[in-house]
Amino acid sequence: MSSILLVCVILAYFILLFIISYLTGKNDSNETFFLGNRNSPWYIIAYGMIGTTLSGITFISVPGWVETSQFSYLQMVFGFFVGYIVVARVLLPLYYRLELTSIYTYLRDRFGYYSYKTGSSFFLLSRTIGASFRLFLIASVLQFAVFDSWNIPFYITVIITISLIWLYTYRSGMKTIIWTDTLQTTFMLATVFIISYTLIDRLNIEFSGIFDLINKSDYSKVFFFDDWSDKKYFFKQFFSGVFMAIVMTGLDQDQMQKNLSCKNIKDAQKNMLVFSSILIFVDLIFLCLGALLYIYSDTFSLLIPSNADMLFPSIALNSGLPSYVGILFIVGIIAAAYSSADSALTSLTTSFCVDILEFDKQEPSQQVKTRKYIHLLMSIILLCVILFFNMINDQSVIKSLFTVAGYTYGPLLGMYAFGLFTKIKVNDKWVPLVAILSPVFCFIIQLYFSFGFELLILNGLITFVGLLIISKK
Repeated sequence: MSSILLVCVILAYFILLFIISYLTGKNDSNETFFLGNRNSPWYIIAYGMIGTTLSGITFISVPGWVETSQFSYLQMVFGFFVGYIVVARVLLPLYYRLELTSIYTYLRDRFGYYSYKTGSSFFLLSRTIGASFRLFLIASVLQFAVFDSWNIPFYITVIITISLIWLYTYRSGMKTIIWTDTLQTTFMLATVFIISYTLIDRLNIEFSGIFDLINKSDYSKVFFFDDWSDKKYFFKQFFSGVFMAIVMTGLDQDQMQKNLSCKNIKDAQKNMLVFSSILIFVDLIFLCLGALLYIYSDTFSLLIPSNADMLFPSIALNSGLPSYVGILFIVGIIAAAYSSADSALTSLTTSFCVDILEFDKQEPSQQVKTRKYIHLLMSIILLCVILFFNMINDQSVIKSLFTVAGYTYGPLLGMYAFGLFTKIKVNDKWVPLVAILSPVFCFIIQLYFSFGFELLILNGLITFVGLLIISKK
């Protein structure tokens, strides 16, 4: 496939994003950048959040995961749904009642200054790592598909990737992202449907028979109740999904910033309920795509890459399928990755400005200048982390993401649970120590006992107990 053709398609795609940015970016106030003036349509946010939640991780890693994990990921997705209900019924009312811009301001009111700084710092660490993983994925695919043939170094690819995000978000931030996410979700889902249809056609199977084919394959088992020590065991995955949704959505400034841009709490709750219902079916589609990719590989004796993340790219780009499949794949992966990464950059800027710098004490004109400097700084930090991750990556990206989240989001889970479900006050100055020691203890325990995604729950529990220990008499 022509690299020049792919670059032209990518440029056309970003022209669309820049048009949206121009139309929505006429106001560069902080209220527009942080919360989209609090008048975003809930149904637009719900649709756009599908792309943000799935991201390039789901687009590539979930289909590749099917060979070893089958459809067990769906057990976690059912847990996600329950977790999103908790977010809608418990956390959103709290955030709207307090009229928050940064959700970590709650920790200041509940515990004190040091708890507030600890919570926001853990978010900055968590989201920086998560966004870097996602951007690393898209940069790797672009390198593989386009820039390797031009002998362009990987770091140049990463610079281009981040620069494009910065360009279309630096003025209006969240107001622009609400609408670009809608476009990107549309491209991502359309790509999956069209490529799936092409694979079915090549396999010479009637569309009505594809579900029977997948069901009879070795990949379709969903529920695992036999061995409680297995990482795929149902209750481990289900409850991990519940808590993962709570922390990676309800305790995450990135996702909550979109919900806080709704007109009112009822719209925000409708957004969460509709989005979480649709997400189950979308994740099922990605798992079916994974099964189709492996069935297609077996049927035509294609070499399966040792890195499962590269299965989808290798088939879409190098297996003799029509050229439009490769073009669609590139557009889909870009849409998936950028729909998550652009909002991450905006939320990192928001949290650093509001929580770390506390720039609300500055003059309004100075606030805008500070925000733009921080937006650029966060872009540079993401660049450095991606290049570092490129040197050390040795496992599936999705597993890396959830493993890291188990360590960095655990203290947030424990702090919010303690704050919401107890009235106990703590010695605020000791909270940072508890939040740091909790992941350390989890790491030590992990050396002797095997944990999967449920590591997050253990981490949150240790933080909760630690807060009890430092509570005031």
